[in-house]
Amino acid sequence: MKALLALLAVGKMGKFLATGGTMLLSVFTYAFVFGWRYAVGFVGLLLVHEMGHFLAAKQRGLDVGAPTFIPFVGAWIQLKEQPHDAETEAFVGIAGPMLGSAAAFVCYLLARETGSSLLLALSYSGFILNLFNLIPITPLDGGRIVAVISPRIWLLGIPLLAGLFLLKPSPLLLLIAVVAIPQAWRTLRDPETTASAYYQAAPSVRYQYAFQYLVLAALLAIMAFEAHEMLTAGRLR
Repeated sequence: MKALLALLAVGKMGKFLATGGTMLLSVFTYAFVFGWRYAVGFVGLLLVHEMGHFLAAKQRGLDVGAPTFIPFVGAWIQLKEQPHDAETEAFVGIAGPMLGSAAAFVCYLLARETGSSLLLALSYSGFILNLFNLIPITPLDGGRIVAVISPRIWLLGIPLLAGLFLLKPSPLLLLIAVVAIPQAWRTLRDPETTASAYYQAAPSVRYQYAFQYLVLAALLAIMAFEAHEMLTAGRLR
């Protein structure tokens, strides 16, 4: 029994080290480019976003691992047990952007209150980060959310991804495309995909997620624009 408890303790310590260690690595890496204060704040925003997914997955009874961070890629949680239907996947998927957007908005309010350009920059990064994640294509959160509405919406994410790459080429966008485009193509070629039991949901559920998705995307776009205008105008110290 003691040996078993010791193994469990080591396992928990390993999970803590994996999350804490990768967080510290991300802070250290970002600090070289942006300074340590921004690095701590940005990684904190990533953590809040991922904890949204984590808490939602726990609420739905899914076996989920702690967040893991990779510098200049982001963070993710490992779902050790996959959702049984698209509604559960959407519930877990939208929780991250919702909690992450709330954290970014708190930074924005504090920036307005204190006049801190650092907090304003963090709020802008948070708005952009969560808005980017709403692109309707897997493996991004947006793809997981719109799947309950219709997997065919993933096809709209491809031109958005291409447009972003033309605007600002990034290896991360290429990596997402490698994962996303084959899945979207299979959906287009196989009409039975959208008819499978996994994607079935009541119309009220589809409308609910469509409303939440569109409102969240609109609010993030407005707040990102507002924060960007304030930063470029130098309205805070």
